Amino acid sequence: MMRLATLLNPEFLIPDITGCGKVEAIDQLLEKITAHDPSIDTDEVMKKILEREMIEDTSYGHCFAFPHARTDAVSKMYLAMGVSRTGVENCRDGTPLEVVCLLLTPSNISRLYLQTLSALANFARSRENIDKLKKANTPYEMLDVIWQSGVMVNRKITVADLMRHNPVIISESQSLRQAANDLFRHRLSALPVIDDAGKLIGQISDSDLLTAALPDYKSLASTPDYDVPEEPFEELLKKADKIEISQIFQDDHEIVLPTDNIVPVSALMIKNDLRRMYVVDEDNRPIGVLHRKDIVNMILRG
Repeated sequence: MMRLATLLNPEFLIPDITGCGKVEAIDQLLEKITAHDPSIDTDEVMKKILEREMIEDTSYGHCFAFPHARTDAVSKMYLAMGVSRTGVENCRDGTPLEVVCLLLTPSNISRLYLQTLSALANFARSRENIDKLKKANTPYEMLDVIWQSGVMVNRKITVADLMRHNPVIISESQSLRQAANDLFRHRLSALPVIDDAGKLIGQISDSDLLTAALPDYKSLASTPDYDVPEEPFEELLKKADKIEISQIFQDDHEIVLPTDNIVPVSALMIKNDLRRMYVVDEDNRPIGVLHRKDIVNMILRG
């Protein structure tokens, strides 16, 4: 392991970004990098960065944005960071965007790229780190803040690097309607189910909700149209507030620890055709969800 600060060059740190937008901030950071290496094709790099932003806005939250790109326009990894004292725009969670981290790597670098993004995310989760960065007046003071944070870059990719933190959970005593609302509101296909002690006991999926409405779905799947009953969904709606999750959830979930190596975990997901695994702490409390599509998105798409 190594400290995140060792990957940062003071020449690529800006303590007071000017302008009022993320693209302007990216442009200023890119200028710092290309001043160090004029051979970099600025237009090509900016094109790749904006393409990545079109796929997914990297202003994830906690006042941080992580614009990044894997491109052969650079021959090594570059990491630049800028701070806005007033905020250049808003993040997805509504917080002002105050810190922009630009990460560029060649296409053939994946592990260090992912590990650095993960370390930056860990640094961003502390409001204290952000406040200290905003008080820094020089690049060297910024670097000292990052060093003093003690955030490390791991050598291996773990579940914690790719999982979704702060999962939406539901209690076994809550209603079917609440589950349906949470699935819709957060655009999810399943929720981890906990008992009264907060421990993971299973999951409830959109399939489970449909099964509650159509318990004899196997026979209905081959029933002629003129014999299909028209009332099952309406009847379920009438009872949705009275049916508890405990009556319909499944306990065939798979768990994983945040420190587990992502390679064997990915292999297990392929072998058992798992769309997701629930990440738990030592007390079996859910702390995250690892989605198969996120592994594909981060490792293969970047």
